[in-house]
Amino acid sequence: MRFSGECVLNAQTGPALKISFLLALVALLVFPGAAQLAADDSAPAYDVVILHGRVMDPESGLDAVRNVGISGGIIRIISEKEIRGKETIEAKGLVVAPGFIDLHQHGHEPRNYEFKARDGVTTSLELEVGTDDVAKWYAQREGKTLINYGVSAGHIPVRMRVMKDPSPWLPSGDAARRQATPAEQAAIDDGLRQGLKQGALGVGMGINYTLAAGHDEILEAFRVAAAENAPVFVHARYAGMQEPDTGITALQEVIADAAATGAPLHVVHITSIGLRITPTLLAMVKGARARGLDVTTECYPYIAASTSLESAIFDEGWQERMGITYKDLKWSETGERLTEQTFREYRKRGGNVVIFSIPEEIARAAVADPLVMIASDGSRLTGPKIHPRGQGTFARVLGHYVREEKALDLMTALRKMTLMPAQRLEIRAPQFRQKGRLRVGADADITVFDPATVTDQATFDEPLQFSSGIPFVLVNGVAVVKNSQVVAGVAPGRPARAPVH
Repeated sequence: MRFSGECVLNAQTGPALKISFLLALVALLVFPGAAQLAADDSAPAYDVVILHGRVMDPESGLDAVRNVGISGGIIRIISEKEIRGKETIEAKGLVVAPGFIDLHQHGHEPRNYEFKARDGVTTSLELEVGTDDVAKWYAQREGKTLINYGVSAGHIPVRMRVMKDPSPWLPSGDAARRQATPAEQAAIDDGLRQGLKQGALGVGMGINYTLAAGHDEILEAFRVAAAENAPVFVHARYAGMQEPDTGITALQEVIADAAATGAPLHVVHITSIGLRITPTLLAMVKGARARGLDVTTECYPYIAASTSLESAIFDEGWQERMGITYKDLKWSETGERLTEQTFREYRKRGGNVVIFSIPEEIARAAVADPLVMIASDGSRLTGPKIHPRGQGTFARVLGHYVREEKALDLMTALRKMTLMPAQRLEIRAPQFRQKGRLRVGADADITVFDPATVTDQATFDEPLQFSSGIPFVLVNGVAVVKNSQVVAGVAPGRPARAPVH
């Protein structure tokens, strides 16, 4: 028989100890409440406890004051009873939520991760553009990151490598403007297969940046993904409303490819593809899902997009396609609005622009739509006037669209930032079954925020600002944000990765 403190009675136990034990046993039988008191007093402390917070779990619907105990990077208990920890976070008046999962982030350097963490993000993923060397990409970050990280096998970078496009990131040479030969297409497919076997979370595609890629090439890439049960994360071929190359046409292409191959499809930033006709595109996604296709989508909560000025998106006809002109473009290095002259000058030089093209009512409707996930499309830190979305997306949804606009309720917003992204990735990477939830056994990726004050401080004029109202963020049970400051010298981020073949 064992008792608290691992005291074991046996034949060698001294008489005095035997008497003490028997008296204690009688007390427990006569006063049953003493057993609970003894258990509480002797219970081991957890590594970290979060006390008295409003625990919100989108999977179960739990929305109540609870105490959370964490050990070994895992949630071990969620209880109404008081618990003890080696480290204590007092969360009275704060929301305790699953850590936010950003499916669409391009900057993956230490400074980017600091902005992500301060915005409540615990997992940051490069799934649209991806990489041409998955093993190397993960190896470069192993044991060095503040938050969890992951990548896709990227059609764009693989095509650039195969076709020897000299551009540093997005294609502007042959990979953007020339059809692949049969041998090149075979090499592109092989590159994607290799990336998936190295644990890529899916296949990333930016067809709008590789307009010369034929429909057959895109279909083959879907087939490669389907063979590995991998989602395809697609920036569709066209944006805007100009026939025949509309957002509708672009979405029809990838939905048809998904239907023909069986590959799961995720359409990135649907508002910047659809612009004013975004409601039509959302209806198409809903219709495809209603008929059994695995199709999902995302948006960011802003009225502007952003990309490289030298990319194929700004080839002849861009004004008509997007319904904007030079003054709607902002140069990220200086913040100046472009003219025809500076457009031509900067396009030759290459660099990033912010594109004011999304109507506010469209942005609001997409954020509020229960089908649409939240993802930032955060930029690499290429200049002081970059888009603010990489720094403030999640706080903006919680502060502006939930609290101020009341466009959606808090639990719906959290679901779009946590559970839905995790579910999108589970089919490929089972580890995501333990993310995006607050339940016993889940990874202790946790964001603690104040619903009354959470705010995006990053603006179009001053984009490099940390979000506020998010005082604590834990990644695998380790605090990476404490008292609204990034914790120095910690790197608990782990690879979010599919099984490696």
